[in-house]
Amino acid sequence: HPYLRGRPVGVAPLLAESTCCIAASYEAKAFGVKTGTRVADARVMCPGIEIIHADPPEYVRIHNEIVDVVESCIHVDHVLSIDEMVCWLPLNWRTEEKVTEVAHQIKQRLEERFSSAIKCSIGVAPNGWLAKVASKMKKPDGFFIVNHADLPRCLYDLELLDLHGVGKNMELRLHAKGIHTLEQLCHTPKQVLRAIWSGVEGERMWHKLRGDVIEDLDKDPTKKSMSHGHVLPPDLRSPQKAITVIHRLMQKVALRARVHGLLVGALKLNLRYTDRAVWSQSMSFPETSDSLFLTKAIRSLWKLRPYKHACIHKADIVLLRLVSSENFTPSLFEQGTSEKQSNLNQAMDQITSKFGKQALYLGGAHGAMDSVKPKIAFNHIPDVDVEA
Repeated sequence: HPYLRGRPVGVAPLLAESTCCIAASYEAKAFGVKTGTRVADARVMCPGIEIIHADPPEYVRIHNEIVDVVESCIHVDHVLSIDEMVCWLPLNWRTEEKVTEVAHQIKQRLEERFSSAIKCSIGVAPNGWLAKVASKMKKPDGFFIVNHADLPRCLYDLELLDLHGVGKNMELRLHAKGIHTLEQLCHTPKQVLRAIWSGVEGERMWHKLRGDVIEDLDKDPTKKSMSHGHVLPPDLRSPQKAITVIHRLMQKVALRARVHGLLVGALKLNLRYTDRAVWSQSMSFPETSDSLFLTKAIRSLWKLRPYKHACIHKADIVLLRLVSSENFTPSLFEQGTSEKQSNLNQAMDQITSKFGKQALYLGGAHGAMDSVKPKIAFNHIPDVDVEA
């Protein structure tokens, strides 16, 4: 939307004054509007701000095109978020001249594919964490190289909060130990940082600040949980309509589990009421990914909720005890998903994949099929064909 360029803009998951901005333009940020600012507050802070409704399917489409553009210049090793990716440099490309050439090529091809309105900040460093820090040092549309020989001196002008992994609480803990600047942090012994972070992350921070490449400690790629949540728009907050949204969430997350080849052994329902009261309840059962079984389970949990007539502001469904269907041995004594149920789920998934989500769904979600849009988490890019 070219008419929005140069104007203060906030992006919201739904058009309601009670929700919050999930993104803000630089013009809006100049007034103090940022991620998490309530829409009503943003209008006061920034008169004339344009609040637009988020469009995750379009963002994912553009994201995939951007990845393709970058891939045409250098291999994308890992996608971190909707607007961030890591590319490891081949050994024969690790010169300032070659890196600068590749960076300018990425910027040029993005402008050719989209427009000059698409900005791209690129950071280059000995490890991925420092490259992320470097990419923020010349925003927007910047390019910055952190050389090993310049570490850690080149970081001294940054604030503690500029480091990925240092939030407000960690900043307070560092201050309590007399660490107020990046220079002080860089000169703090490894053992002291380990104590401040209460674990190995402190040691990892010490190494990352010096350009060392740190192996990922999490060797278990298995998902521990899977969830879907939704802030209900005002017209769907009554109990009669909220339950249709919850059924829609249930069907979406069950489909995701099947796509990832996972079975579910426990289910949790979290509710937040409009008066800010919260309630949560879970139940366990033999491992399954059957939508019909999980729908009955969520209905059972729904019946246990207090405040039967209270309006629902937000609902979350969490799948727990996830196991791979390929490595799962069913119990001899408990009845799991039958072959007939598996075939039924597979047939339903094929129909909705070919003809769309409205083609076939369980009746509990009737009336809410268009209310639950795909969302983009910071570390998960949804497959719109699955999650829409």
